Amino acid sequence: MHIEVITPAKKLFDGDADAVKLPGSQSPFEVLKNHAPLISSLEKGTVSIIADGQTTAIPINGGFVQVVGNHIVVLASGEEITT
Repeated sequence: MHIEVITPAKKLFDGDADAVKLPGSQSPFEVLKNHAPLISSLEKGTVSIIADGQTTAIPINGGFVQVVGNHIVVLASGEEITT
């Protein structure tokens, strides 16, 4: 599946993943291949992208995620990303 992590200023990540862990507003959740379509708000936290046994951690200050047809788009807050 393909994931993009985007802020108004720049694209933070664009690549393939086996799994993605997201800081959902109600609770953290994970997206795997062939996940049902969804749109969710995100809280401040870390987007963890797992691919080929490696994990890439991207801190965000909130935003939204859209999952459709094995394509994930994370629209992260326009605020400065803090680690």
